[in-house]
Amino acid sequence: MKIRFLKFSKFRKPKALRLISLMRLFVASVFELELSKQIDERADLIVHFAAESFNGKSIFVKSNIVGTHNFLDLARKYDIRFHHISTDEVYGDFPLENKYKFTEKTQYNLSSPYAATKASADLLVKAWVRSFGVRATISNCSNNYGPYQNPEKFIPRKITNLLTGQEPVLYGAGLNIRDWIHVKDHCRAIDTIIDKGVIGETYLIGVNNERTNVEVLQKISLQLGKSQDDFKYTANRSGHDLRCGINASKLYTELGFTPLYVDFDKGLKEDILRWYQEHEDWWQEMIVQKSENEGDEM
Repeated sequence: MKIRFLKFSKFRKPKALRLISLMRLFVASVFELELSKQIDERADLIVHFAAESFNGKSIFVKSNIVGTHNFLDLARKYDIRFHHISTDEVYGDFPLENKYKFTEKTQYNLSSPYAATKASADLLVKAWVRSFGVRATISNCSNNYGPYQNPEKFIPRKITNLLTGQEPVLYGAGLNIRDWIHVKDHCRAIDTIIDKGVIGETYLIGVNNERTNVEVLQKISLQLGKSQDDFKYTANRSGHDLRCGINASKLYTELGFTPLYVDFDKGLKEDILRWYQEHEDWWQEMIVQKSENEGDEM
């Protein structure tokens, strides 16, 4: 996996124009030696977003485990503050009728190869904190939605299906439940953890917005003026988590985080659907590249 990262001086929060003038863009692999040529003692923070995440279509070990190991070694070598971004999928799932939510104390109970590699990465971070004193925190977030999301992901895939006249598909009965958060709130939460989080601690990120997959699809269809019944079902995929829900009270009470996008319907209509309608060139190119690279229909 290739990662693009910005590198600038010790000032992490300069004014916007000054920040742009200080930035330098590097493209490097997270699991090759070239990464060490770009990060050194001049860096004061590593925020590890990089991950392979398409269940059933990727091999995750090198990117998610080896890549995390390489970043941790650099953080240890140069005493760089490290934040690792993980997923709620490491906790597995609950039965659909269950109302429990994940907390930072929930035992890992992963269902998929992707979740297994992210759990492995989490454990590496915890070990590097305890054994080597790396100044690290971890966040486990719920499902994201927002602009520029890869059209293979659930919400943009349904939007682009409907915009191109394709019939959307739902796994199983469409009753699987996910906890949705706007990507801007996710990033704001990460920034809060970096500034206020306690070294060695894990923080769950979510906004208490659980929806069934069929409910989300029908909201998208309604707002695009399409029939809410115009989709088909397919056999459920292996390891498909039933219900995911996050209790993010630690983030709210200990660090004072407050989300901005609490109205899912409004965020979906005004920020996401409109964006994909106005940026068709971008996502059409992504779909073409995906098809050419893998020979696989979206």
